[in-house]
Amino acid sequence: MDYSQILSQQFNIKEEYAKNIITLLDDGNTIPFIARYRKEMHGSMDDQLIREFAEKLEYLRGLDKRRDEIRSLIDAQEKLTDEINLALDKAATLSELEDIYRPYRPKRKTRASIAKEKGLEPLANDILKQEKGFDPSKSAVDYIDEEKGVTSVEDAIQGAMDIIAELVSDNAEIRKRIRNLTNANGVLVSVATDEEKDSVYKNYYDYKEPVKKIAGHRVLAVNRGEKEGFLKVSVETDSEKPLNSIFRAMITDKNQLCSDIIREACTDAYQRLIYPSIEREVRNDLTDTASENAMKVFAVNLKQLLMQPPVKGKTVLALDPGYRTGCKTAVVDSTGKVLDTTVIYPTHSDKKIQESKQTLLRLIKKHHVDIISIGNGTASKETEMFTAETIKEADHPVYYMVVSEAGASVYSASKLAATELPDLDLTLRSAVSIARRLQDPLAELVKIEPKAIGVGQYQHDMPQKKLGETLDGVVEDCVNSVGADLNTASPALLSRVSGLNATVCKNIVAYREENGAFSSRAELKKVPKLGPKAFEQCAGFLRVPESRNPLDNTGVHPESYKSAKELLGLLEYSDKEIKSGNFSDIQQRVKAKGTKSLADVLRIGLPTLDDIVKELSKPGRDPRDELPAPMLRSDILDIKDLKEGMELKGTVRNVIDFGAFVDIGIKENGLVHLSQLADRFISDPNEVVSIHQHIRVKVLSVDMDRKRIQLTMKGVEQN
Repeated sequence: MDYSQILSQQFNIKEEYAKNIITLLDDGNTIPFIARYRKEMHGSMDDQLIREFAEKLEYLRGLDKRRDEIRSLIDAQEKLTDEINLALDKAATLSELEDIYRPYRPKRKTRASIAKEKGLEPLANDILKQEKGFDPSKSAVDYIDEEKGVTSVEDAIQGAMDIIAELVSDNAEIRKRIRNLTNANGVLVSVATDEEKDSVYKNYYDYKEPVKKIAGHRVLAVNRGEKEGFLKVSVETDSEKPLNSIFRAMITDKNQLCSDIIREACTDAYQRLIYPSIEREVRNDLTDTASENAMKVFAVNLKQLLMQPPVKGKTVLALDPGYRTGCKTAVVDSTGKVLDTTVIYPTHSDKKIQESKQTLLRLIKKHHVDIISIGNGTASKETEMFTAETIKEADHPVYYMVVSEAGASVYSASKLAATELPDLDLTLRSAVSIARRLQDPLAELVKIEPKAIGVGQYQHDMPQKKLGETLDGVVEDCVNSVGADLNTASPALLSRVSGLNATVCKNIVAYREENGAFSSRAELKKVPKLGPKAFEQCAGFLRVPESRNPLDNTGVHPESYKSAKELLGLLEYSDKEIKSGNFSDIQQRVKAKGTKSLADVLRIGLPTLDDIVKELSKPGRDPRDELPAPMLRSDILDIKDLKEGMELKGTVRNVIDFGAFVDIGIKENGLVHLSQLADRFISDPNEVVSIHQHIRVKVLSVDMDRKRIQLTMKGVEQN
């Protein structure tokens, strides 16, 4: 199989680029490194696309491996023919390969195998020939053998039909046709196992939707309902077309007696063997597709969460809400260092509430707190209401923001948390995490397993290994797009940097502790077990703000330093300007000289030149700073305050297949359904909204009893 040719067509890229990517991957280069520093070799594909390319390559290689296995297994049975060889070569999917292998797969005892043991295979073959003048009943007399359990003509004919049925079921072409017909005409049906029993699956108690149209989130919903025992789910289809398709393939109509027997065997094959198997396949395919799409939604949401702009240079007080155990409180300075911790009880008695208010005001004044970070878990809204009321009495302006606390408890119980915060108990560690994830979401959230961050839908119903790989890829891409400060990054953050493993990360931290801060990227080469390949892969993603060389605090790779210095010379920067590291006008100078001519003189590609110029124009830049800042609040609404038609500002908290949940500053998040996200038709919510985006919405309806708020963005001007 020519992988580069197939993948170049699938990804609509030059075959040369596909070959280059395959070579780069096989040579042990990481995806972030390939995406960032080998753009000329692949036409500037982004990391996500290269990751998809790598997954497809792995699938194709797995396909070839299975193809060879099946060829060997059939050959071992001495049944490999030129026809089978050709069919195996042409098979483009795993299901096609397995269909070819099905007749040769070792089977447990079946009705057909029992009939063969009784010596009825020759009779079945004679019936299948459908020769004129052949009488199956007369021929069957010769097969009656009471010792073998064939006591009558009917027994013999039935055994022959069982053999024919299995032969039909094992026919790869027939299965392919039935699969296609079921996908085209099948209907997914779900009914209640007990209509009297109430559940969240009530909408699916009597539900039908065509297989080819059903949305992924509904597939996952009925799957879960079935797993929990509330639903019975099946795929239904009219059997007339599939049966006629089988009859056409198997019946010649030359001998009516044989035709009638074959027709009955084909019907049995379809109902007993083929359709139940195809139904499972179709449902598995629906689940796989739904899971794939759900993982993409999860990945997009996770990326948006990780890439939230950091709140820099602020002292943050965090509140980890709770009822019985109180609200865990931690204050951290602008670097994330813990200044103070305590527990307050803002949801208890009036006396406790007053004490909590005084404690909060004292901490705000003592540490000159700028922002309060509130976890969004149990008692979050009560804590938010208490905070909004309390900060009105503060001696200086204080704002608050509700942040996702997903995974904070996982972090607090981890070895990493115990190492970082050995003097604090588990609950207070959670509060520290909630504070730090406002200051730098990426640096804090990399400490938590991505699945625990919880910004997807039905994540527990997806293939966990695949989900883990997908989300790990997102974290890796985010960390490497932002870069990491070599002198302050935690081991958790360093472990996500291209080319670094856990051992090397520990060695970097140990080197830092023993020798002090790194003074240059080149010093990385002194770290034990960090060899030339690892240096090549990681160096461009690590920043050294303390270095005398301004390039060490940019995304310019050390391999391009020579070109970068030559460029500054060609652009006539003075030694003084170069020493200052201020190249804010570099883009104008490049334009004046001509980008193409400069690239030719420097003997580098245009993408590399563009990246060097971009990095030099803003040394140490953080791509997250270009995104809208987090929305800070100082007051809160109640659901009773909402009226239909009211316009509000909100923050998108989660994006799912059917819309987006929006925090509008009350206890309950409102839903903007997919149909209400835009004045035009859209099929994917991510076309319009993203996690933590600030939007304006209008209230469509408020269901006070069910605490449900329907919102719309239609006709609402966004600013």
